[in-house]
Amino acid sequence: MPSPVVTLVSRRLLHLVPVWLGVSLLAFGLSSLAPGDPAAMILQRQTGEPPGQEAVERLRRELGLDDPFAERYVRWIGNAAKGDLGTSYRSGAPVGETLLQSFPPTLELAVLALLLSVVVAIPVGVMAAVHRGAGIDSLSRLLALIGTSTPSFVVGYLVILLFAVSLKLLPAAGADGWRYVVLPVITLALGEAAALTRLTRASMLEVLGEDYVRMARAKGVPERIVLARHALRNALNPVVTLAGVRLGRLLGGAVIIETVFARPGLGRTLVDSIYDRDYPMIQGFILLAGTAFVLANLIVDLSYLWLDPRLRSVESSRRVAS
Repeated sequence: MPSPVVTLVSRRLLHLVPVWLGVSLLAFGLSSLAPGDPAAMILQRQTGEPPGQEAVERLRRELGLDDPFAERYVRWIGNAAKGDLGTSYRSGAPVGETLLQSFPPTLELAVLALLLSVVVAIPVGVMAAVHRGAGIDSLSRLLALIGTSTPSFVVGYLVILLFAVSLKLLPAAGADGWRYVVLPVITLALGEAAALTRLTRASMLEVLGEDYVRMARAKGVPERIVLARHALRNALNPVVTLAGVRLGRLLGGAVIIETVFARPGLGRTLVDSIYDRDYPMIQGFILLAGTAFVLANLIVDLSYLWLDPRLRSVESSRRVAS
């Protein structure tokens, strides 16, 4: 009989199929509705002058752009299921290969920003909850409000102005070493840390009022053990959920930050593709981002089994019942 983890992964992977189809339909539909003619732009880029209508129509037929929407979508999604996302209109290179080469720097940026935000947010949120109404609580709520309401690109320009221009401590652009990663990671992490801090504080306040926490304190259990073993572990479920959702958001936010800091990655690839009406590249990016988001939520679901043993019992009961 399969374990609860195997059962949960199998069920979530089955749920991935309709979500993946929905994301692919959205990506293909939005690209098809976008203004501009890819055939005309390809020819103009090749010749350097506006192409004739006959040449545009001939290229449209070669690319299959004159086919009905349903036929083009079925052909594209069938190829995508086999790993073929098409060929870039701009570079002529395979879309999947280009995205896989651009994805690691973006993923690195997003993961480092998420780790930094978690490392900062959980201790600050716990201290704010424990010292409710004190100065650290008020300060943390003020900073969280500022962090969640300030756009990431504004934060990016501010940290460049402070650390790169005024203090000259870190480089403002490029990707030639670890020093070039610091400012983009800080920029991405600030907003996420603010949101996670607010949720950690609220979740801890709720858990600290539970009867089992009061009972542990009444038994004389040391406060650090009450907070770490009884309160924090039970308060982490919503925090982990938000962190998983924010990982998908960070991948999208990294696209903007990569442009601000002139870093290689999906950001530069996507911006160039949008300017050039490179629809296969745009579609492939949306499909990749949607798949990464769903897989991040799968990791979140698996973390619940570790955080809350009661869920393992529920999964075991479901297996027996089936």
